[in-house]
Amino acid sequence: MIYDEPRFRPGGDRFLEIEFGDELNLELNFRAQGLGQALTRERIKGVIEIAPFFASALVHYDPDLVTFDDLKAELLRLINAVASASDVELQSRLIYMPAMYLDPWSAEAIDQYIEKINPAKERDPDFVARINGLEDAAQLVRVHSGTEYWVAALGFWPGTPFMMPLDPRCRLFAPKYNPPRTFTYTGTIGMGGGATAIYPVDGPGGYQIFARTPVPIWDMQQRLAPFKEAPYLLRPTDRMKFVPCTREEFDEIHRKCAEGSYEMNIVGYQKISLQSHREWVATLDLKARF
Repeated sequence: MIYDEPRFRPGGDRFLEIEFGDELNLELNFRAQGLGQALTRERIKGVIEIAPFFASALVHYDPDLVTFDDLKAELLRLINAVASASDVELQSRLIYMPAMYLDPWSAEAIDQYIEKINPAKERDPDFVARINGLEDAAQLVRVHSGTEYWVAALGFWPGTPFMMPLDPRCRLFAPKYNPPRTFTYTGTIGMGGGATAIYPVDGPGGYQIFARTPVPIWDMQQRLAPFKEAPYLLRPTDRMKFVPCTREEFDEIHRKCAEGSYEMNIVGYQKISLQSHREWVATLDLKARF
């Protein structure tokens, strides 16, 4: 649901959380992103940074310069001054991301988990397909790759995107592992809840996994052109389209990324409107699948 009034909660003595609702939808994220842009423009005394998430935003502030109550009042003023979410337009890049679905690296991580931790674990692609009413893992690939994804936030590891599908016919849901895996390859693509994410580095993880991209989203060496300004590729309000690729294409792109010669397919800045998205969704048969 979308709350009638935003809820303000303290996070220790230096953080303030604003909650706009408790759903995973584009409208709530537009509200969080719109507030983030407005707060950046206003430069309120004592505010250090704001981190919008799916349906909330976390404000980092200096309590020696602004109190919780004064900051809350300033934020309410901004929220009321910002146009309604339907009128907001946000800058958005479109990034085409090659992805090998049903890849051997995800299969290796799943096999390791089944062997060492949970012998009863159903293999991730089959499990996600089954609980979402899909025919099989092949249809999972068609559905998951059939939409653009909205980067709602960057998450638990620097540069990790949390993304939601812009086409409601491609909404999928999956619980996280319990307990989590001990290993996941860099570039692995998976789902937890209703969010899709990409693992930026090798490490443990709990998302249901079924694909891998050869393109880095985190690069401390900043070798490729999109990393010149920062070591992370994606930003909130970006859109991503996964493009299925073969093993041969994966290996060639991986080689070019390693040598620094790969050219990413990134469409220049555009604007995305919540109202236009609503009008498009109204034309769809929401029961249809790919």
